[in-house]
Amino acid sequence: MIMKFGFFTIVFLFMFFGSSAWAQRVYRVRSHTVTVAVSTITLVQVSSGVVNITISGANAVAGQDLMTITNTATNLLWGINSSLKKVTVGTSLGAPLFTLKLLAVSPSQGTAAPEVTLSTTATDFLLNVGRSSGTSVLQYTAEALASQGTGSDAHTITFTVQTQ
Repeated sequence: MIMKFGFFTIVFLFMFFGSSAWAQRVYRVRSHTVTVAVSTITLVQVSSGVVNITISGANAVAGQDLMTITNTATNLLWGINSSLKKVTVGTSLGAPLFTLKLLAVSPSQGTAAPEVTLSTTATDFLLNVGRSSGTSVLQYTAEALASQGTGSDAHTITFTVQTQ
């Protein structure tokens, strides 16, 4: 009788609770929507924050007034995911004592403009750089005349990405 009671109890429990026991084993499918949005990205960065250029006796030639030195220790990096852009360059120094020129050397994307004599007016520097990421060596050339004497200029160079 104990066996019958145990058997009937199990059957009763299975019948009574069986549907909920089975319901726990049914896997339901749920879904949701995920949207990935990509914003316009227009980044420009310089690999080194400070560039020091010193014109010294090693950069001078006896009998010549013009003294020059070139520095290529810095790179420009950019990332643009929108339409065709250009990079312009300018300096914050309105009345420099000495001439500072800049050239984009071997850009990985886009087209380098001719060498720029830096001024407070933004000048085209790199063209055709839309939807790309890349780098270019920055070639600074400082020029001074011996007849100008000594001194120093402190430039803040600004690179700006603009629509071409």
